[in-house]
Amino acid sequence: MAPVRAVVGAAVVDDLRAPTRLLGARRTEPSTLAGGWEFPGGKVDPGESPQEALHRELREELGVSVVLGDQLTGPLGDGRWALGDAYAMTVWWAVVVEGVPEPLEDHDMLRWLTAADLYSVPWLPADLPIVDAVAARLR
Repeated sequence: MAPVRAVVGAAVVDDLRAPTRLLGARRTEPSTLAGGWEFPGGKVDPGESPQEALHRELREELGVSVVLGDQLTGPLGDGRWALGDAYAMTVWWAVVVEGVPEPLEDHDMLRWLTAADLYSVPWLPADLPIVDAVAARLR
């Protein structure tokens, strides 16, 4: 069995202390995930810390710089979230401090979602438990 690959994601919100909106991103590839909504982020490259990887991914995918908040702790023993059998994702709360989010890479649409419309997009099934955790904190 192959080792689980480390990936990172950001719950990009409008305010770290009292969030009212979450930024969702619609995937364009691979074809099996295209059209599904997710938390922006990606794989951790060799020699990178998870936080460094997340900052890099958000610059590449959305063209923004962020400040990271607390980790959004998942149910796995190390606080990560399972994404199928092959990946485990560490998620941080984040707020944009430079740039305007645009779908530059791997996505074709971004949308700010409030608590009322958080489930109005088709989230990737593996991301739904994370969406539930975010929903509990949105005001």
